[in-house]
Amino acid sequence: MMSDAIRAVILGIVEGITEFLPVSSTGHMLLVKRFFGLGEGAFWDSFVVLIQLGAILAIVVLYFAKLWRVATGMFSNPDDRRFVIGVLVAFLPAVVIGLLAGKYIKEVLFNPWVVCFSLIVGGAILLWVDRMDLSTRYHDATRFTLPMYFIIGLAQCVSMVPGVSRAGATIVSAMLLGADRRSAAEFSFWLAMPTMAGAFAYDLYKSHGQMSSANMIIVAFGFAISFIAAWIVVKTFLGYVQQHGFALFAWWRVIVGTAGLIALALGK
Repeated sequence: MMSDAIRAVILGIVEGITEFLPVSSTGHMLLVKRFFGLGEGAFWDSFVVLIQLGAILAIVVLYFAKLWRVATGMFSNPDDRRFVIGVLVAFLPAVVIGLLAGKYIKEVLFNPWVVCFSLIVGGAILLWVDRMDLSTRYHDATRFTLPMYFIIGLAQCVSMVPGVSRAGATIVSAMLLGADRRSAAEFSFWLAMPTMAGAFAYDLYKSHGQMSSANMIIVAFGFAISFIAAWIVVKTFLGYVQQHGFALFAWWRVIVGTAGLIALALGK
């Protein structure tokens, strides 16, 4: 039997690497649990949400200077205030859809077949958009228009289907609305903070009864691993996509989704 510590390490690495890439962390988690037998049971279902806090903290650490500037400037600087409102506007649709349909989505759509098809379709869309000759009007994630923030927020709701990818949905929608690759990816980081923090708080509230001292140690272990992996990814991601685009991640999605469908068809 695999020890809980090893499971926590593997799941922490998967979470940290995939959370901010347009490849779907939820989809990868479901497939890892399905094909490798990792993390079966209610506690491990909560574990994969709770360790997202490690990934969130990585973003907060790396963006602390910008966060502090916006937080201190939003009461006196109209641009900072508009950006804070824009993030909240983008965040709102996910709150509404999550409260209205979250239970249904988890009960019906959280299965490996949906994940694999979503990975493939999402990969094809990401590759198509990345190759389009788009006119870029926005080069700073803090300078999008308020309607643009709202539309990106609506697009993020599609990522509640596992395999779609929150980062992928926000990046694709931002690029189609005129953002360059870097600012589109960067806004996906900004929007991730309230979205993931909200999901973490909600799941912690639901699962607090399972948090024995032993379980808390396992969560803390996964949290630390997730933080380290996410910090490395975020540190390098923006520079990479600015130079090379999203093709690598699109093809990764297609390969993983296709391999998953083959495995499912073979009864694995």
